[in-house]
Amino acid sequence: MFRHPQTIPKGVETDDAIRVQLSVNGEPLDLDLPPWTSLLDLLRHRLALTGTKKGCDHGQCGACTVLVDGRRINSCLKLAVSLDGAEVTTIEGMAGEGGALHPLQDAFVRHDGFQCGYCTPGQICSAQGLLNEGHAQSREEIKELMSGNICRCGAYPNILDAIEDVLNDRVSEPRMPE
Repeated sequence: MFRHPQTIPKGVETDDAIRVQLSVNGEPLDLDLPPWTSLLDLLRHRLALTGTKKGCDHGQCGACTVLVDGRRINSCLKLAVSLDGAEVTTIEGMAGEGGALHPLQDAFVRHDGFQCGYCTPGQICSAQGLLNEGHAQSREEIKELMSGNICRCGAYPNILDAIEDVLNDRVSEPRMPE
């Protein structure tokens, strides 16, 4: 699935690399990484998972949002070596069996929650994190909790419709006792 995940980049001394074990989209990886490698650069350049976008590279736009252990983070701000033992989920890992769309992906399509599509992977990962957190109960709360993800095309009403649709479906589903 990934492009040469064990290869150390040219110019990096083996002594500089740090061994990291993590899982990306359910696939366990054992990597030697330079300590300055951001999670975003690991995903895009080492693992060829280009769904996660580099927008501002300062943690201000949300285009790089992924899930780490189910929580949303800006991958441009997180050093990959700090994630030893973590489970990372990118937009590529959200699809279901056989490539079936995740409910959020399906809702974004149904509600036309994208225009150019550049921010969409980060919006969807952030929305999944928001749902995992369980704090949003209303459209206003969704709007506030998604405020770290910028859409330069202005598809916000449709993005909110998509997330609200999935939130309402989750609320109406019977919960299994834990």
